[in-house]
Amino acid sequence: MSDWDGWSGERDARGRRDDGYGHGSGQAQPEGAQRMRHVQRQPQPPQRPARPPVPPQSAPPAGPPAYGVPPQQTRGQGGPDGHDGGWNTGQVYGSPSGPGGPGQRPPGGGGTGGPGPARGPVDWRRRIKVGSIVVVSVLVVTTIGTYFWADSKVRREVDLSKVVERPKEGDCTTYLIVGSDSREGMSDEEKKKLHTGSAEGKRTDSMMILAKCSSGNTMISLPRDSDVEIPSFVGSQSGKKFPAQGRRVKLNAAYAEDGPELLVRTVEFNTGLRIDHYAEIGFAGFANIVDALGGVELDIEKAFKDEKSGADFQAGRQTLNGEQSLAFVRTRYAFAESDLQRTKNQQKFLGALASQAATPTTVLNPFSLYPVMGAGLDTLIVDKDMGLWDLGQMFFAMKGVNSGDGVSMNMPISGQRGGNLVWDKAKVQQLVKQIQNDEKVTVRGQ
Repeated sequence: MSDWDGWSGERDARGRRDDGYGHGSGQAQPEGAQRMRHVQRQPQPPQRPARPPVPPQSAPPAGPPAYGVPPQQTRGQGGPDGHDGGWNTGQVYGSPSGPGGPGQRPPGGGGTGGPGPARGPVDWRRRIKVGSIVVVSVLVVTTIGTYFWADSKVRREVDLSKVVERPKEGDCTTYLIVGSDSREGMSDEEKKKLHTGSAEGKRTDSMMILAKCSSGNTMISLPRDSDVEIPSFVGSQSGKKFPAQGRRVKLNAAYAEDGPELLVRTVEFNTGLRIDHYAEIGFAGFANIVDALGGVELDIEKAFKDEKSGADFQAGRQTLNGEQSLAFVRTRYAFAESDLQRTKNQQKFLGALASQAATPTTVLNPFSLYPVMGAGLDTLIVDKDMGLWDLGQMFFAMKGVNSGDGVSMNMPISGQRGGNLVWDKAKVQQLVKQIQNDEKVTVRGQ
């Protein structure tokens, strides 16, 4: 018999082939070992990497299988061939600890197995910190933008380099502050409302020296009727040199003759004090600044009335608008000592104005700073070397004087000459020396 005889089979009594395989044998004794035919293995697909062991968990409660999962593929069960097909992970969708359980969602964000991702407590400190940084940043950027905008609008028209034969520089910073009666840019209705008249050109309506010193600030009013000598000077427009003639005039005549440069030259010549900066504002700008600030609060000691300036005030603390403020600082005919009392009122008002303007709520708030700066820029004239920083320093120095940190006074007067007020030379020299050396001012005027 060949090797294949065991596969040929013999027929049984019914004529069927007995291949000794699958149907048992018809012999009474068990068959012996038979050679099996060679079966070639088929290539196997790559095996899926083994899943990490899953910690034992409590059995899920009895009940129907989870939604969307075949019954034979729930936990602990396999498919028809005993293989779980990769589903037997120890967890099922919708189980307390599986995907879709509390705090989780099924893959892909679908399913109905519980709420969305759990959220931790809100960090309010961080939110407040970030919000504060954003607000501060916006305010800083806006303030800086307002600063550069306003700085570009300032009229730097006075050239102090044209002033000749100047006194030596001192230890303090000095400002010559001028209020002019300029009606530039005013309509006829505004001139009537502010009682300014319609005179052409402009004249000095008020003048004062502000000395900003480390020893204390000093504000000195210069009466416009002061008796002064016009020195030699160079014309601001012509460049022509005019020799000294010994002419004595009222101080405001110097401004009328050749403008701010001759006024500075005359003040320096008659006082011996060097002027570092010049600032001038007209009627309209003055009134507009007051209105932009919402008015200026002032305590008026005694009631007075003046038809020419439009002043009509009762005694007591009150808030003055732009029109009232201009009338207050211009009034002179309601007082016996007309010019001296007016300069005192001007100092008092400017101090109150500076105290209200030079505050954090105005300087650091662009929504307040912008309208205030914009209100007076049209008539604000300064020297070529003066910027907004210098203007700010000037206002803060005026505020210091008003709060008691400094001296407020008129130029010392010794008498009169032809209706003009004559300065006390000895006191003036002592006053100038103290300012130049940054010493505490002890001189007092009227």
